[in-house]
This record gives sequence, structure tokens and C-alpha cells, in this order.
Amino acid sequence: MEQTLKQFEMLIQEQLRRLQTLDKPKKDFSAMESVTVGIVPGDGIGAEIVPQAERVLNHFLKDELADGRVVLKPIDGLTIENRLARNQSVPSEVLAEIKTCDVLLKGPTTTPNGGSMESANVTLRRELDLYANVRPVVVPEENIDWIFYRENTEGEYVLGSRGIELPGMAVDFKVTTDAGTRRIARAAFDYARQNGKTRVTVVTKANIMKKTDGKFSAICREVAADYPEIATDECYVDIMTANLINPDIRSDFQVVLLPNLYGDIVTDEAAQIQGGVGTAGSANIGNQYAMFEAVHGSAPALMEAGLGEYANPSSILKATAMLLRHIGRSQAAQKLENALQICSAAPTGKADGPTAKEYTEKLLAML
Repeated sequence: MEQTLKQFEMLIQEQLRRLQTLDKPKKDFSAMESVTVGIVPGDGIGAEIVPQAERVLNHFLKDELADGRVVLKPIDGLTIENRLARNQSVPSEVLAEIKTCDVLLKGPTTTPNGGSMESANVTLRRELDLYANVRPVVVPEENIDWIFYRENTEGEYVLGSRGIELPGMAVDFKVTTDAGTRRIARAAFDYARQNGKTRVTVVTKANIMKKTDGKFSAICREVAADYPEIATDECYVDIMTANLINPDIRSDFQVVLLPNLYGDIVTDEAAQIQGGVGTAGSANIGNQYAMFEAVHGSAPALMEAGLGEYANPSSILKATAMLLRHIGRSQAAQKLENALQICSAAPTGKADGPTAKEYTEKLLAML
């Protein structure tokens, strides 16, 4: 018991130290002479879909790549084999290479079941302080235009691999800080204001998790007071999952603001409504770095069946559009988003359909 209490004290002290590092200035891409984009294939189908996204970047950034205003930097080593061999979720030399970049385009990475190795994504979000996970979901025929702002560095995930086991009992921890909540709330409300949105919905379980979710709820309401033109409401996460599949009300939602775990679950549900997790892109944004990736996993079953080349690159291509917009190439981002809306016959993971390469060639021909 004494050792357990010491471990808990160590975790609390660590989180208090983390609090001191949260206030960093935002990088201004418009003022930068050169932007470095790290290209990280990851695991499984990442080796098939990330090269297609790189082809799209080469198409849009041809002139800037030629004169050095943008640099595409390949980064190897973020594979499950290397991570297991090094017993590091992100090997130290790979992390050092990543930190030389401004933004990342990253393929899916596999997380081992059990053990103590945490997700590579969780490590990268913490190390790069990528506090805002941003996922848009658009279904025009259903009048759905949602964007989710998920807190990305706290909640259950910040200490998810470092819980405590006792005889007959296991305990994990959830962390919610004032500063961490305030900055994700500010990001969501700023987006709403800048994009003409009139409603932000805060999702918690504050009726049960009274300290952590209660704090998240209260701080979001404080931030909302600075945006009087935006209506703010709150919904418990269990009801929110039901509301998203209720055709009578779901089109009313605009910007949705959530803590980490609820955001992970609800955004996957939303992606499924759009057509599946393979159709959704994802941005992980901090003040100094940003990472853009597919929502789906590495699809080991597809690779084992020898069908990796038939993986759908739509998700990573939507993330590529978000990357272009983030670095100030909004016109290129809009062109790519428009093309993705109308480019039909995306791969289905089956050999009787197009490959990821063939689909991307069709997309590039349209562009």
C-alpha cells in the first residue's frame, strides 16, 4: 500500500509539472520562410495510403517544393516492429526527427494489446502538446455539417498506461486541468466565431464524474461567456450518442466540444454516419506542432489477406486537405475537398474494386 501511495504521489507531481508547460506561443505559418512536413507511413495499410497522400501534396505544392518554401521529409521507424524492439511507443531517435518538422502527415500505427506500451498517438500528442483533435463530418444529403473539438492530452488517456494494480483491484486515473480545458474550449469557440457557426455543444458526464467532467463543464461555460453571439448547450455523452442518430435533431448540431475519451468514441460514431471511419480525416493541433492522420487503424486483417493495396485512402486524403489549410494553403485545401466530394468509386478493401493508387490517379486527373 505504501508503494502504491508513492506511485500515486509521483503521478500527481508529474501532472503538476506538466501544467507549467502548457502556455506556448502559436506558430505563424504565414511568417515562415519554409515549412517542413514530416511524412510518416506508420504500420499496415499506412505504407499503401500515405504515399498516395504524398502524391497529392506534390501536386499542389510543386512550385513551393521546388524553391524550398515547403519541404517533405520522410521519417521512418514508427513501425510496430521497431517500437517493440526498442520497447518505446515512439523510439527516441524517431521523436527527435519528428521534432525537426512543423507538421506531420501520419499513417495509422498499431498499439499492442495489454502490457505497458502506450499508443504512439498518445505519446506524440503529449510530446508535441497536440491538445486539439479536430474532426469534421459532412453528409450534405442529410444536412449534416459537424466539427468535433476533442481535448487530446488529458482525461483518461494521459495516464492510461500507468494505472495501479492491487490484489483483486485495478485503478486508472482521469486528469482534467483548468488550463488544458480552457485552451480546447477557446479553440472550439474561436472556430465557431471565425466560421459563422452559431452553436457549440459541450459533451460531458458531469452528473457522474463531478470533479473532472464537472470542471470541464464549468470552464467551458466560463469561456462561452466571451462569445455571446454563440449559443452554448450541454449534453451528456450517452444522450449525445443517441442524438447523433436521431434524424429529427442531428442536423441542428454544429460545433461539438468534448473531453478526450468521449471525443474518441463520439467521433467514431459520427464518422460511421458519414460512411465509415475510412471516410474521416483527423487533425491534432498544438501551438507549435500539428499532426494530420487517418481516423482508422492499420487494418492488419487486410494486410494479412494480401489486400493492402485496395485500402481506401479517403481518410488520409481528407487529413491532407486539413494539413494544407493549416499551413495557409486554403485554396488548395478547398480544391481537394471539392474533388473528394465528387470523386466516386473509392476502394472498398476488396480485389474487385480499385486500388488506392488507381483511386488517387482518378482524383489527380480531376484536379
